Amino acid sequence: MKYIFGTVLVLLLCAAAGSGLTLLIFMKKRTGRIRKILVSILLSLILFLTAGYLYLRQYYPAEPAAESFLQCTDTVTVRKTSFGYYFDGASDKTAVIFYPGGKVDEKAYAPMMYHLAEQGADCFLVRMPFRMPIFGIGRAEQIMDLYEYPDWYLMGHSLGGTAAAEYIRKHTDKIRGLIMLASYPNHPVPDHIQFLSVYGDRDGCLNKEAYEKAKADWPSSGKESVIKGGNHAGFGYYGNQKGDGMLLISKQEQQDAVIQEMLKLMQDQ
Repeated sequence: MKYIFGTVLVLLLCAAAGSGLTLLIFMKKRTGRIRKILVSILLSLILFLTAGYLYLRQYYPAEPAAESFLQCTDTVTVRKTSFGYYFDGASDKTAVIFYPGGKVDEKAYAPMMYHLAEQGADCFLVRMPFRMPIFGIGRAEQIMDLYEYPDWYLMGHSLGGTAAAEYIRKHTDKIRGLIMLASYPNHPVPDHIQFLSVYGDRDGCLNKEAYEKAKADWPSSGKESVIKGGNHAGFGYYGNQKGDGMLLISKQEQQDAVIQEMLKLMQDQ
């Protein structure tokens, strides 16, 4: 919701700025009304696209420690692909497709994907257009067309979780489960979907009021796990996030807690 509000606000500001520039340009010239309107629209559009480009260029980069988990080991083979990264562990049955948070480098989630692949589920870490998952909601479809697993799970952090839930809304027959990290769905999740919601009790970015309201959209068997001492950015390795609470445990502890809850969920299938 905050992204929609921000986009509308920027659009209005650009429209106002475009109108102001048009008045300055034609202040001492006699020009028809239609031409002024067209120039104003063109200037507003240029300003909006420029603002959008500058906004999307800013993101949370992955910490160097995260990139060390993109190397192959004896237990997990890591491949760079056209969609991001593939963490191939011992499983040949279960796979998780992960949608990163908005404006976060996907590599920041490599440690969690690596450890999950090591402990029981192969993982697909998705690279999103402009690092915004709302532009890549359908990426899961591309992955499932290329690989064959009996059980597919979709997982997402923050805006990535909302995007994952949006994908499931139109593809309920392809996904077994949905795991949302510091996130919530905008539409009802079907009852046959295994559902897990996880967030940290120190999270300063999650809209708790919206989160609580969204519980009405959870499937009847939905589960919730609150990580004591965890925060919003602790699900990835990308530093501190603006507005977030202080992390009282290590990032690894927070992510290990997620993995354990996920493995329990998958064992319940």
